[in-house]
Amino acid sequence: MIQAVSLSQIRELMRRHEFFPRKKWGQNFLIDGNILNKIVTSCDLNQDNYVVEIGPGLGTLTMKLAENSRGVLAIDIDRDLQVMLQEVLVGYNNVQLLFADILDVNLEEELVKAFALSTVQPYQVCANIPYNITTPIIFYLLEKCPHLQSATLMMQKEVADRIMASPGGKDYGLLTLTTSYYAHSKLLMNVSRNCFYPRPEVDSAVLRLTPWQERVKVNNDMLFKQLLRASFQKRRKTMLNICTDFSGQDKNQIRAWLEQWGISPLSRPENLSLNDFVVLANNLPLQEE
Repeated sequence: MIQAVSLSQIRELMRRHEFFPRKKWGQNFLIDGNILNKIVTSCDLNQDNYVVEIGPGLGTLTMKLAENSRGVLAIDIDRDLQVMLQEVLVGYNNVQLLFADILDVNLEEELVKAFALSTVQPYQVCANIPYNITTPIIFYLLEKCPHLQSATLMMQKEVADRIMASPGGKDYGLLTLTTSYYAHSKLLMNVSRNCFYPRPEVDSAVLRLTPWQERVKVNNDMLFKQLLRASFQKRRKTMLNICTDFSGQDKNQIRAWLEQWGISPLSRPENLSLNDFVVLANNLPLQEE
């Protein structure tokens, strides 16, 4: 059995299979065994858990997930990894491989199919996700995977900083608020770029996203998201101007309405909390068609 964790082992494996990491798919393989162990420990798995891994790469994390769970569905877009993954994962009978674009599959249907389940079982996602599609993957999981228990995700540190940002900071914005609408976010660890091969140009971080059992009550989900987008597309404008433009109402009416709900007309989008935006979206006076 191959334990492709160290840099020399990974290089040897790739050399034998004449494989070269593809930058377009963000193939930076984790080579630090301590970080791998910390990630798996932080998932708090048991033998009743199913796990979905997005981007198994060379299977280093896959092995550890398999040892600590009931089964792992590993999904990767690069079919050229198949031979190496099968070599690394020999003997791991609770791992199923699927070669597809995660954004093009029904993850929960594939999980049922992979393990011949009668219904979708609660599951976790654990992944070192490609930097170039981090945000689409996050919202795919949060919006389209109702049985997801949690997602432990390695991502570019800059993106993690934006998700974890507090109101008033430069990183606080649309990604912060949209993520917090769907899930509780927790920073688990920062990971140096030196822990990967090939070495990326940025550092990483691992977050755990846990979907809310009950989200904040939004009367109109589409309008709420439209207001968020409109606000942060014009984040240097005041909420008075943003809400006036968005609602089509008289500016003096909007000023009085904002003050009624305890929001300064001169505040800017980065000063408002998620609950502030929920209040605005639920009560915004809109111009009638």
